[in-house]
Amino acid sequence: MDLLKKYFPFSFKVKDLASLIINIVIYLIIDIVCGVVIGLLAKLPIVGIIFGLLGGLVGLYALVGIVIAILVFFKKL
Repeated sequence: MDLLKKYFPFSFKVKDLASLIINIVIYLIIDIVCGVVIGLLAKLPIVGIIFGLLGGLVGLYALVGIVIAILVFFKKL
């Protein structure tokens, strides 16, 4: 649990519905902005594969952060 709190600190600060919605919006904004930037960098011929993988990892991080926030809100985690 301490490892999850270390890598997803915002997800464990969810106390009410408003903080859950704000948390989800923050993760979505991070995912969209990083997705656009990494999507542009992924078109470079040499480092495109690395940035493509990095984009997938950022998307996965945002998804896991949202899921953890929802589980904390419903007191399942």
